[in-house]
Amino acid sequence: MQNGHLEMSAEKRLVLFSGWGYPELADRIADRLEVPMGEVELRQFSGGEVYARYKESVRGADVFIVQSLAEPVNRHLMQLLTMIDAAKRASAETIVAVIPWFAYSRQDRKTKPREPITARLVANMIQVAGADRVMTMDLHVGQIEGFFSFPVDHLTAMHTFVDHFISQGFKDADDAVVVAPDVGEAKVAKRLADRLGLPWAIVNKIRNKPGESEVTHVIGDVKDKRVILVDDLIDTAGTLVNAAERLLNEGATEAYACATHPVFSGPAYERIQASDLKEVVVTDTLPLKPGEPQDKIQVLTIAPILASTIRNVFSDESVSGVFMGENQLF
Repeated sequence: MQNGHLEMSAEKRLVLFSGWGYPELADRIADRLEVPMGEVELRQFSGGEVYARYKESVRGADVFIVQSLAEPVNRHLMQLLTMIDAAKRASAETIVAVIPWFAYSRQDRKTKPREPITARLVANMIQVAGADRVMTMDLHVGQIEGFFSFPVDHLTAMHTFVDHFISQGFKDADDAVVVAPDVGEAKVAKRLADRLGLPWAIVNKIRNKPGESEVTHVIGDVKDKRVILVDDLIDTAGTLVNAAERLLNEGATEAYACATHPVFSGPAYERIQASDLKEVVVTDTLPLKPGEPQDKIQVLTIAPILASTIRNVFSDESVSGVFMGENQLF
């Protein structure tokens, strides 16, 4: 360690910066890495334009920029792009965009004529700005990795959820089942179920329009069971609350939920608070909104996963080792 930065040699230097997206998460990552946060001047002009300038040299350094694309999404996306461009023009050796929540990931394909594929557009912008690598958590669909022509570290919070529910007594329980809130999450539900030694089921739904869904039926046995609904994100919480209500009507005894990304837009907080859900477990890829009801929401940190991945990328070690116990994270 020299001058507060993690050093591999005289030529190799790691520097960590944060945008306005979620600086508290960046601080937790920095604490894990035992490095200080780099100094960067960030401003927004009265006309809405953003500005970034590094207040320390990044020449020849491996620069990691932590920026979750929280609300306001477009400001934080543009800020990330300007920070990447500034680092590139300041002669950084490599630039890694650490994006815990990759906004626009749900717009990954065309479902109607004349629609954009915005996830691809965002990937192109990050690449053109000058990033050399992207690090992210639980993309809405894994195929988004293919939108980039450079390495993408697609990390998962699965181990974090497994540890939590084991601590809550769900491991190999006879009275528990993991449930996918829709067919699209069936693979994720099976992965969680396999790790907890539980059966799994699916709630089938139809989506009338964005933000609105209707449960049609439940595939699998949930009677007299505690159920764990698993998803990659919770937006307005309509799907989640409707699924929990249907499962309880089908004879489930308790309903829990877990999701990596707490987008929590619109009436999400009120819906969760008023629902029969016992607990909603999320990670800190996004900050919770102050002043909203959060009694049923449990937040787990993914800072250890991101910190160990950053360390392994910087040290040219295996990223998969983070999820194989090599770094004793779990």
